[in-house]
Amino acid sequence: MLFQLALEEGAEEELGEVQRGLRDLEKELAEEEIRVLLAGGHDASNAILTIHAGAGGTEAQDWVEMLLRMYTRWAERKGYRVRVVDLLAGEEAGLKYVTLVIEGPYAYGHLKAERGVHRLVRISPFDASGRRHTSFASVTVIPEIEEDIQIAIRPEDLRIETMRASGHGGQHVNKTETAVRITHLPTGIVVTCQNERSQHLNKAMALKILKARLYELERRKLEEKKAQLAGEKKEIAFGHQIRSYILHPYRLVKDHRTGYETGNVEAVLDGGIDPFIRAYLLSEAHRGKEDLSAKTLEKPLTTEQKTGLQTEARA
Repeated sequence: MLFQLALEEGAEEELGEVQRGLRDLEKELAEEEIRVLLAGGHDASNAILTIHAGAGGTEAQDWVEMLLRMYTRWAERKGYRVRVVDLLAGEEAGLKYVTLVIEGPYAYGHLKAERGVHRLVRISPFDASGRRHTSFASVTVIPEIEEDIQIAIRPEDLRIETMRASGHGGQHVNKTETAVRITHLPTGIVVTCQNERSQHLNKAMALKILKARLYELERRKLEEKKAQLAGEKKEIAFGHQIRSYILHPYRLVKDHRTGYETGNVEAVLDGGIDPFIRAYLLSEAHRGKEDLSAKTLEKPLTTEQKTGLQTEARA
C-alpha cells in the first residue's frame, strides 16, 4: 500500500524507504531459508577448516593463502571468530597448509559446502614469461565436536611432542617449546597446534582437533559401510574438483556440483561465497527428497496395498 502511494505521489523519500524495506525483507527470508536447510546433526557447530596446497609449488601455495583470505573475509562478515591454529609457510610465498577454527552459529553447516578441491586458472605472478597456470588446493571441513560426544582416546595411543613455534609470535613463543604435535598411533592422524600462547593451550586445542578428526573418520567409515550394503559407489569429496576460479582468459567462478556460476570473481575471492553455499544446500536438500522418494518406492507393498491393487485389477 505504501509502495503504491509513493509511486502515485512521486515521493522519492518514501519510495526509497519502501525499497530498502523490501531488500531487508528479502535478506531475512534468504537467511531463514538457509536456517531451515541447516538441520544436520552438527550443522550448528563451529568448523575446523584446513586448506592444503596441491600440485603446483609456489603457485598452489599462493592459492592456499588466497583461499584463507576468502574464508576469513566471509567469516568476518558473518560476525564469526577466526583462529589460525596451525600453518606452514611456503619457501617463496604462500602457505603449504593452514588450519583454522571458525567459531559462530552454524559455521560448520555453511562451510561443509566448501569441502573438496578448488581449482584456480590465472596468469601466474611468479612466472616471468606471463604464462597461464592451473593450481589446486584441497579444503576439508569438520565440525568441532562438543565434549559430551564420547570419542575414546587412550593415552597410550598418543605420541605427544613439543617444539618451538615456527609461525609469528612474541619472543617467549619462539624461544620456548610451546608448539605441540600429537600423533594418534592407531590411525596415523597427526595434529599440530602452535599459535596459542602456551604449551598447555596448544595441547588442549590439538586434542580437540584430534577428537573431531577421529569422529569424522568414524562417520566416514559408517557412510562407506552403508554405501557398500546398498551396492553404491560414491565419490570421495576430498579428491573431487568442486569449483573452478578462472581469471584468464575470461573471468568466471563455477561450482561443478550445482552449476551455479558468476563472473564477479573479485567479489567471490573477497568472501562473497554465500550464493554458492545456498545453491549447494538447496541441491543437497533436493537430492535428499529424491533419495527418500526412491526408498519409499522400493518398500514392499503392504497387505492392504496388495488387496487394493487386486480390487482395481478385477474392476
